[in-house]
Amino acid sequence: MATNIIEQLKWRYATKKFDSNKILTKQSIEQLKEAFNLTATSYGLQPVTLVIVKDKEQRKDLLPHSWNQQQVVDASHLLIFCVEEKLNPEYIQNYFKRVKTIRNTPDTILKPFEEFLLNSFEEQSSAEIRTWATNQAYLALGNLLTVCAAKNIDACPMEGFNPKEYDRILGLNKKGLTSVLLLPVGYRDKSDFMANEKKVRKTMDEVIIEL
Repeated sequence: MATNIIEQLKWRYATKKFDSNKILTKQSIEQLKEAFNLTATSYGLQPVTLVIVKDKEQRKDLLPHSWNQQQVVDASHLLIFCVEEKLNPEYIQNYFKRVKTIRNTPDTILKPFEEFLLNSFEEQSSAEIRTWATNQAYLALGNLLTVCAAKNIDACPMEGFNPKEYDRILGLNKKGLTSVLLLPVGYRDKSDFMANEKKVRKTMDEVIIEL
């Protein structure tokens, strides 16, 4: 992990052109997978699944459904953030079973919180739960963008794609998942002129209020 994270964040940019010949090492992919799994999520429920697509032929099938953004194909790997289509009681109960197994937390402590979450999610509509889960996907995306910057891995966060077609082609709906965000990762191409452009940001005084 780089020691000067601010410099690495200045180095980071939304990569417009990847070097299609440069591939991330297995170790780098494993680090991104672990970083994803360590992302903070609301209640610790982790309603987000990461799908990693390495096969370029498969990504070519996805390209027309990605507004023809070539990064989807040229990047080393395509990361797809997916959320659970339904968050049923069993999903929540499995989380508490996991907590009990790993931490050996007594039921007297777990049960009240478990009942609270079961009741809370039962009262919410599917649309509300979907919005909540998608927000968790953005947390994971932000986390991986920072990790990529620290590891000198280029990335380009994307919302511009057709989730229904992605879900159909990759069979995600059969797994109870729906895609919400994309993150091609790899290494910038030397011809990408945007790599050397200055960042355009508001001043610190415009975006931060200290009380």
